Amino acid sequence: MPLTLVIIALLAAFYYTPKSTGKKILGSGIVLLLLFSNPFLSNLALLTWEPPFRSFKEIPSTEIGIVLTGMTNLNKTASDRTFFGRGADRITQALQLYRMGKIKKILITGGQGLNPTNAYSEAELLQRFLIMTGMPEADILIEEKSLNTRENALFTREFLEKKGIFTNQEFILITSAFHMQRAKACFDHVGLKTVPFPVDYYSHDLKYDLPSLIYPSLRSLQTWEILFKEILGLLMYRAVGYI
Repeated sequence: MPLTLVIIALLAAFYYTPKSTGKKILGSGIVLLLLFSNPFLSNLALLTWEPPFRSFKEIPSTEIGIVLTGMTNLNKTASDRTFFGRGADRITQALQLYRMGKIKKILITGGQGLNPTNAYSEAELLQRFLIMTGMPEADILIEEKSLNTRENALFTREFLEKKGIFTNQEFILITSAFHMQRAKACFDHVGLKTVPFPVDYYSHDLKYDLPSLIYPSLRSLQTWEILFKEILGLLMYRAVGYI
């Protein structure tokens, strides 16, 4: 695999490099690469960060479930379908909550994102998907202006107020587990009471087999990037007063 070849090349470079400061720097880089590409360590970090999932039975029945977007491929345009990426649990498990009677309506919040090629908002694409599954259009609410988590919360409150929907009730908040802490804080900040329903887990149960403990994985590097980005986003939101 490409990552394994890179590590082998770096180890060879370390072996043939004369003893010097450069060799120490090279060695430190190899150690960091091995740590950040280790599947067991990246999964352990995510397990610590992500909140535990909640069973459907634990979730109280409420009027509206709020779904944050970030699951469709807006750079692939088609008029007859919705292209999903990672995060589709956000909408499919919201649909499960609806079918089970835990929520009566689904509110989707999310616009077009940054520099999309698709002319449609994510909220509209997901609305189409839900209608295709047989869900009545009257039970689907969409907020199409927001471009980030802070705007998801802010514009959702504005949307509810414009529609004359009571904002002091409890809502089910549905987003990816790694993103839940920041999302919940944003909705708390604008005065919306939410019950978190984390989905789309990047972590998994601990495994102690050889591939998990030893084999380097490119996905582990991506996992750390997601985790670092979310932690930095949370710190930045606190610094500027969004939460």
